[in-house]
Amino acid sequence: MSLEGIKRSLQLLVSLFTLIPCLVQAQSGVVKSPDGQLQVEVFLQGGQPHYRVMYGGDAVLEDSPLGLVTNLIDYSSELTLTDTKQNTIDQKYSQDKIKKSEIHYVANELVCSFVNKDKKVLNVVFRVSNNDIAFRYDIPASGDPRALVVEKEATGFNFPQQAKGFLTPQSKSMVGFARTKPSYEEGYKVEQDIAAKSANGLGYTFPCLFRLGEKWALISETGVRGLYCGSHLSDPTADGTYTIAFPEKTENNGFGSTGAAIGLPATTPWRTITVGMGLKPIVETTIPYDVVEPLYEPFQEYKYGKGTWSWIMWQDQSMNDKDQVKYIDLAEQLNYEYILVDAWWDQRIGYKRMEELIEYADSKGVGVFLWYNSNGVVNDAPQTPINKMSTAIARKKEMQWMKKNGVKGIKVDFFGGDKQETMRLYEDILSDANDYLWIDGGFPRYNPAKRLGADVPELCGK
Repeated sequence: MSLEGIKRSLQLLVSLFTLIPCLVQAQSGVVKSPDGQLQVEVFLQGGQPHYRVMYGGDAVLEDSPLGLVTNLIDYSSELTLTDTKQNTIDQKYSQDKIKKSEIHYVANELVCSFVNKDKKVLNVVFRVSNNDIAFRYDIPASGDPRALVVEKEATGFNFPQQAKGFLTPQSKSMVGFARTKPSYEEGYKVEQDIAAKSANGLGYTFPCLFRLGEKWALISETGVRGLYCGSHLSDPTADGTYTIAFPEKTENNGFGSTGAAIGLPATTPWRTITVGMGLKPIVETTIPYDVVEPLYEPFQEYKYGKGTWSWIMWQDQSMNDKDQVKYIDLAEQLNYEYILVDAWWDQRIGYKRMEELIEYADSKGVGVFLWYNSNGVVNDAPQTPINKMSTAIARKKEMQWMKKNGVKGIKVDFFGGDKQETMRLYEDILSDANDYLWIDGGFPRYNPAKRLGADVPELCGK
């Protein structure tokens, strides 16, 4: 071969090597629902992972970003898509405290594996069932570092311009009654422009509902527990892209990280998207429960019931012996199972008299629930009992007293915020309640053990 021919061959070889990364980055993965109506495509765009959602051939979400950023590793940019795998999920489970008691969850799963410039792996897992999408990040251990802090997610939801939002703004923190907000009680805005900013400039609280003509989409999360923080949606960009927003620094009186401390291997909570023609699929969805697993077994079958509650009528002044006897008698007359005794009972009725009231209620076939302040350090709420639920030693001592005296359950109030510290407190209270409040009726309000990951956002007021 001539020298010129060798040069041309080398140039061609260099061109091929230059082209190979582009070919790799052009790869994509596609997964459809079992009925073929709902489709997710995952792809790279400038080294950043994206996805788009189609329903019935129409765009529900346009090019939307994926990825997350930690204190030591960036999983959001300069990525390469190295592999895609598909699986079928087919499982049945029973849940007698949600919309359906027997659920058959069938979904197609797509796992996309990305590698960053430092060869660190990020897997994005999508599960697509009829009308529902759930996705999360799966980060395998690949040597050090293993201890990371997720500082933010790039996860976004890019709606078409014609979409309208039905949204409630995220509250400012450490404001409102006794600096207890956010308490997820802000009003909803209906049919607002897709690019409209929230009233407080902090985005919107889950769940977030959107309308696209005759199609509807609901965005939320599930599987949040003490291993991560809760989240909400940011304010949108001008083109209608919302991203996952972490808690504000000022929540919990400024205590605790706004991100999530994770140890590899780790998975994040599921982000969920429910899509359908009309609102029926959104009202009927069970996706918050479909993709989470029980964390532990309950001691017994927890049962819901009806109860009386004097505070709803007479507020704090009803926390006295006389009025609580009236409401115990009312519960008996109505054939209700419970009474909830609200704030200040420990001071205005007292522990000794409460033991007698519990015994009196039991003689009437009525179980007693007691109110507790969740904390004593993250807001100014003065209602007592206080400092009984926020630390393990005090909480277990209090629950031992409850168990001894036959208390059936508790209402714990004033959880303001979504920091990981708060998620841990939820989980600790639920777990301890399962250990201590299970005698003769247990802890029926929260059903703590069954599919806990899906219950926690509900307990947060979401």
